[in-house]
Amino acid sequence: MTKKPIRIGVLGAGGRMGQAIIGALSDWPGLTLAGAVERAGHASCGRPAGPGHPETLTICSNIGAIAHKCDVLIDFSVPAALAVSLEAAQEGRCALLIGTTGLEAEHHAAIDAAARDIAVLQAANTSLGVTLLARLVEQAARALGPDWDIEIAELHHRLKVDAPSGTALALGEAAATGRGVDLATHSDRGRDGITGTRVEGQIGFASLRGGSAAGDHMVLLASEGERIELWHRAENRSIFARGALRGAQWLAGRKPGRYAMADVLELR
Repeated sequence: MTKKPIRIGVLGAGGRMGQAIIGALSDWPGLTLAGAVERAGHASCGRPAGPGHPETLTICSNIGAIAHKCDVLIDFSVPAALAVSLEAAQEGRCALLIGTTGLEAEHHAAIDAAARDIAVLQAANTSLGVTLLARLVEQAARALGPDWDIEIAELHHRLKVDAPSGTALALGEAAATGRGVDLATHSDRGRDGITGTRVEGQIGFASLRGGSAAGDHMVLLASEGERIELWHRAENRSIFARGALRGAQWLAGRKPGRYAMADVLELR
């Protein structure tokens, strides 16, 4: 018996990541595009979803109807739209993969609540390489101890609106977990002027913006006379699209709960 393809709905379908996911879907075995959603009034509404898919499959604003005919929704929209995405996924009884960045505590609380009813995978970065990098950072922070300074630097395109990036914060959380500390009380988000010497145990962040950079992240661990630099460079958005599709494929049919990309790679 032929296995039915997993039906995917893409939220934020008119954006850069939405279009990257739709483009990658056309060549991904076992997955099919069942719907594409944008906010009402968006210029892409009514247009074909993208190359490699039927011309009759157009981008619409009816998220509820799409959720009811999908196995997994992939959301790379904006934080303000998350509540609607969660509600639609719950009503449609489909899984939800969230790649939206810039989420606050209230968003995570809403995800936790929804995860009691449906399978939710939330990731600040869906790259498989970044997922592995976070695990390496956690292991290094745990092994080396607080006398090694940790600095996290990230570079993104000029249009990115949040800083530090969600990925940088996730790497910071990995470092804090390795050290057994709370990132909120052990982070330095910026230095300007006469700041005094570096506070031992702090995890520092630096954000760069410019051009069309898809995303570079570097974690520096430095001690007296030596340092370790762990890098990840995103050459284009296709890596995030491929990671999201692998995550969606893994997520389909899972029991309710909150998952992460580390679960996809069986890192925990």
